[in-house]
Amino acid sequence: MHGADQNPTAQDEYRTATRRIRRFSLHLTPIVRSVGAADQLQMLECSKVTPKLDVDTANLSDYMRGKNREIQERIYDYFNSRPELQTPLEISKDEHRDLCMRQLLGLVKEAGIRPFRCVLEDPAKYFAIVEAVGSVDMSLGIKAGVQYSLWGGSVLNLGTKKHKDKYYDGIDNMEYPGCFAMTELHHGSNVQGLQTVATFDPLTDEFIINTPNDGAIKWWIGNAAVHGKFATVFAKLMLPTHDIKGLSDMGVHAFIVPIRDLKTHQTLPGIEIHDCGYKVGLNGVDNGALRFRSVRIPRDNLLNRFGDVSRDGKYTSSLPTKNKRFAAMLGELVGGRVGLAYSSVGVLKIASTIAIRYSLLRQQFGPPKQPEVSILDYQSQQHKLMPMLASTYAFHFATAHLVNIYSEMKRSHDEQLIADVHALSAGLKSYVTSYTAKSLSICREACGGHGYAAVNRFGILRNDHDIFQTFEGDNTVLLQQVSADLLKQYKEKFQGGTFTVTWNYLRESMNTYLSQPNPVTARWESVDHLRDPKFQLDAFRYRTSRLLQSVAVRLRKHSKNLGSFGAWNRCLNHLLTLAESHIESVILSKFIEAVERCPDASSRAALKLVCDLYALDRIWNDIGTYRNVDYVAPNKAKAIHKLTEYLSFQVRNISMELVDAFDLPDHVTKAPIAKKSEAYTQYTQNVGF
Repeated sequence: MHGADQNPTAQDEYRTATRRIRRFSLHLTPIVRSVGAADQLQMLECSKVTPKLDVDTANLSDYMRGKNREIQERIYDYFNSRPELQTPLEISKDEHRDLCMRQLLGLVKEAGIRPFRCVLEDPAKYFAIVEAVGSVDMSLGIKAGVQYSLWGGSVLNLGTKKHKDKYYDGIDNMEYPGCFAMTELHHGSNVQGLQTVATFDPLTDEFIINTPNDGAIKWWIGNAAVHGKFATVFAKLMLPTHDIKGLSDMGVHAFIVPIRDLKTHQTLPGIEIHDCGYKVGLNGVDNGALRFRSVRIPRDNLLNRFGDVSRDGKYTSSLPTKNKRFAAMLGELVGGRVGLAYSSVGVLKIASTIAIRYSLLRQQFGPPKQPEVSILDYQSQQHKLMPMLASTYAFHFATAHLVNIYSEMKRSHDEQLIADVHALSAGLKSYVTSYTAKSLSICREACGGHGYAAVNRFGILRNDHDIFQTFEGDNTVLLQQVSADLLKQYKEKFQGGTFTVTWNYLRESMNTYLSQPNPVTARWESVDHLRDPKFQLDAFRYRTSRLLQSVAVRLRKHSKNLGSFGAWNRCLNHLLTLAESHIESVILSKFIEAVERCPDASSRAALKLVCDLYALDRIWNDIGTYRNVDYVAPNKAKAIHKLTEYLSFQVRNISMELVDAFDLPDHVTKAPIAKKSEAYTQYTQNVGF
């Protein structure tokens, strides 16, 4: 500063910069407006007569975060105390991979967080850990998921005691970093079509792993390019026969294949590893491609929970058919989908927090001769962000329910729960990750130019999260699984078969939902009626029931000429809409239940407001469907639209409290424009002021 006093030019530059920052700060710092100014804006006339809800953020946060809050805060505090383990904005692929491994080792060996121990003992705690480390760096969350949920989970869930005894400690303490080698160059979602083969050699008591052609190269295998020492390899199990065929295909099984020497880390003979290179995002994860050339492994390396081979080459299984064994194997790997749905909500929480805090902070335009107003006061900004905030809350409770029933399934191994988790995880993973991917772009746009700065995270979050729509099951394929399950239940319903609890609203009320809409209730438009959970759920379920009935009729008609595959393809868009409609019904029902059981009155009132916005916004977005079948009369449609805008305004009034209830510290959100205080001081310092 002494230099600035002595040098007029430097002093002028200093004053100019100071004025710039002061002007910038005045432009952006929130100004508390008088009631008169708010009235003058007349954003919504009803704002004059409805008081803002009083939200106890601490109670709401306690209700939201539950018992695993402490483990997440331990993770946040650890990385905050270790600045050298925080991911910089600009980092090369190789540096990012090295840092990601050091982050994971630090978490396990220094912070004492052992995710693997929770995979079986406390799945809810495991998913909370993965969500927290993903908030630090999404590459770290995925790398941890590969190590513990995929590689480790395959050993625990597909293997038997001998495998757990041999590999558990090494996986837990990171001495055995591993891969999950399922996807191939030509086959991803169609796992039964995998071409890698594992042929049993009875002379040596070994399996021979082979990649028969380039299409069978294992591709996108996390941990393979640099760090992995083992791989769970999915391959067709081939057994020698004494007939003319020579080999018998027993279906896809999983095998533990060492890929690098434990001491030297050199690639083992017969194994070829290549780097998949830079990706759109998640460059801290070392994805690689694997080719096997007559790689021999002991017979014991077959993960034999669902099928085994004896010393003399005889195959045994508790399950009678290839399809049943395959279904059981995939069913045990469903935890990956559960984790992705849960983690995707964590990403949405971060993005909506950044966008909403910025929108409250940033001011632009306003009434003549009045202070500028927060951009979240504009109806257009509320329309972008408030239904998104409501959806974030809805998804939180829906995925928490999914985690709970998954945990119960792991404890009980109940067949009905297994079916429920399989179907619900497919639907929620698809729906939530697709919604989050779109929302990340909306958040970026809602923050204007500042949303484009890498330091404010939207670009990084968007790129890292994008692949959530593809791995652990492509979203379009997963939605078809949901539709197939609904059609199976529909068929059983009308053929007098048993009807499982998975879609019990169809069992209980299918005939009611498929009857003609009541011309009286179709015209009801009172606020009490529209905010009644029964009306909202009935509307969601009516839509699903109609879609299910109509697609069943279409499939039956087209099957006569096109066959089952051709008919399915002809109705595919209809089937996807059905699945999304059903998942929205489940999400709403779980949100309503969460509102009803909330013990704190203040929190319950806030959640009820948010839940109503979620429900009515979804109904309004598909109002054409309801109008086409006269479920909603024109006057009622207008009332729904008006109330949705009003609820958006009301949620805007408590939006700060709602995002604060996510309880994400500034060092987790990281974006300067989302700081709770001195946001723009840090932002300007970031570029060198």
